Amino acid sequence: MNKLKHFINQSFIGGVLVIAPVIILLLGLRWAVNGVQSLIAPMTSPLVRISGAPPLFVDLLVIALILFGCFIVGTVVATSAGRWAQDFIDAHLARFAPGYRLIRDIIQQMFGTNSNSPFTKGEVAVVQLYGTQNPVRATAIITSRHSNGWFTVFVPTGPNPTSGFVYHLPPECVEARPDIKLDTAFKSIISCGAGSSELGLIRSQEN
Repeated sequence: MNKLKHFINQSFIGGVLVIAPVIILLLGLRWAVNGVQSLIAPMTSPLVRISGAPPLFVDLLVIALILFGCFIVGTVVATSAGRWAQDFIDAHLARFAPGYRLIRDIIQQMFGTNSNSPFTKGEVAVVQLYGTQNPVRATAIITSRHSNGWFTVFVPTGPNPTSGFVYHLPPECVEARPDIKLDTAFKSIISCGAGSSELGLIRSQEN
């Protein structure tokens, strides 16, 4: 009887572990689709009434036009006149909408277009935050090197590497790791440290 009960429990838990991620994914996709439809509704609703076309077709058409518009804007911004216009708009929007610059920087970091971002420009390092006598080490990104030999590093928090802490450390507390790529290090941070041994992030402890 106990074996049967254990078998039923294990089967039920196994089924939940398989089905639950699929259901959550579908709910997320449904939420995203509903959100997009709500955003473009002011444009699609008049077109549906005028043309009589199926709503799904109109939705896809409007999304395609928006994507095409993004392509056109990106092409214009690549020119010197477009960059001047972008800087002019950014300056005025940042003045009247304080949150605009933060949103812009986050999006640029997500797409890797912010050349000043540590997520695209930094160098992976292993740091000792509490001095060389303390065995505790942390994965960090070197964001600045100072003339006196000190480093400014950013220590991301897992599983969200876009948040973290900034430290200023002497050279003896920083081990630069140019052999480790940024995206590889971020994968380890997102997975809360899984894969650190494969990367050799703590090799200095073995020496």
